[in-house]
Amino acid sequence: MSDGARPAIRRLPDGTVKQIGPLTGTRVWTVPGRAHRPIAPPRDEVRALEPGDHGRLCAFCEDRALETTPEKARLVGSDFVLHRHVPAANLHDTVAEFRRFGNLFEIVSAEYWRENHGFRQPAALFEWAQEYLSTPEGRAHIETLAAIRADSSGLPQASLEEAALDLLGGSHDVIVARRHVVDGASTDDQLASAGTLTPDEHAAYIEFTVRSLAEIQAAQPNAAYVTVFQNWLRPAGASFEHLHKQLVAIDDHGPQVDHELRLLSADRQLYQHEIADLAVAESLVVASTDGAVAFAGVGHRYPALEVFSTSTANLPQDHSDAGIRAVSDLVHALHAATGVHVPTNEEWHYRPPGAPWPMPWRVVLKWRISTPAGFEGGTKIYVNTIDPWELRRRTVDALFELRAAGAIAPGIRIGDECTPADARLHYADTDAGDPS
Repeated sequence: MSDGARPAIRRLPDGTVKQIGPLTGTRVWTVPGRAHRPIAPPRDEVRALEPGDHGRLCAFCEDRALETTPEKARLVGSDFVLHRHVPAANLHDTVAEFRRFGNLFEIVSAEYWRENHGFRQPAALFEWAQEYLSTPEGRAHIETLAAIRADSSGLPQASLEEAALDLLGGSHDVIVARRHVVDGASTDDQLASAGTLTPDEHAAYIEFTVRSLAEIQAAQPNAAYVTVFQNWLRPAGASFEHLHKQLVAIDDHGPQVDHELRLLSADRQLYQHEIADLAVAESLVVASTDGAVAFAGVGHRYPALEVFSTSTANLPQDHSDAGIRAVSDLVHALHAATGVHVPTNEEWHYRPPGAPWPMPWRVVLKWRISTPAGFEGGTKIYVNTIDPWELRRRTVDALFELRAAGAIAPGIRIGDECTPADARLHYADTDAGDPS
């Protein structure tokens, strides 16, 4: 929360903007004259694409599907039909708009859950592993990936059966979009970002992620939380310039969630009072839908846009289809307004299952346009080159242009079209614990 009598955000006479993160206490300054620096770094080299390059630019591209782990699920066609457990021999029988598979280099490995929690894979996973290994294509796929893992870890290679179980049954998944570059691209810098998807494609992407989140939670009973994030471009931590989200099960909420739960014990309406009401008072509401609202965030190390669900549901999978779509449409619009070449992190926050206090589902989009250095390390004061008011102005202007071009979902209210009622959060209206 803000520090005593000092407000969460204030502008000094010389134009410096000082912020204190309402939930974190992070100190941020924005110094006049730095806001007009370019936010999209120039590419080192742009390469012309040859015929066939579109599907093989990186290991996440569709023509290189065997470079990723066995596929858990995919969405096919304009209706986004769900296909599960596609065999190695059939990966190219359909075109996947989105694919879900385990991360080859997990943050929290299958071995972690086995050795530290005594977790054993269920019978259904054993059956899928045996089925996958029963074909020459599947067996060769597992052999190749097992060797890569062994080489990278420096550990002895596991048996093929053990390798298959770990590759198929991990709790760190990746969801990858079909395109690396936009359809018809002529150069490799014409990237397909979240903002270049259609609103319907983005909604399928978000819904697929929500479904995957619920399935990982159900499959890993020792997980306290599943963190969901999207790193876009290398300065934001992405290994490939190919649109993807990651979901990682962990056995800890993490200190920030624990901190927010402590704050919630004293104020169930924490997010309304400290985030939404502040945004209304300071004219930082960016956009809204019937079910979600977007703010220019206060007290972030990087310029940050925050999308809050206004539903009474807390967990993403407890939302209705309309509630998920409301969040998706705003997140998509903000990605489109941000632009393809701005490095970003997309972070999902929600109430951990079993947590005692209500928390809203919110998605934070951070523009990774600066690098904290000696000043920040020595003072713990972070220099953010774009203050929340300027962030709101830029984003609102871009959203109006996108709406005029028909590039974002209809029904989004932008800037001053929003009312204080749009910023009313309902996550704590029922104030129940775990709805399950």
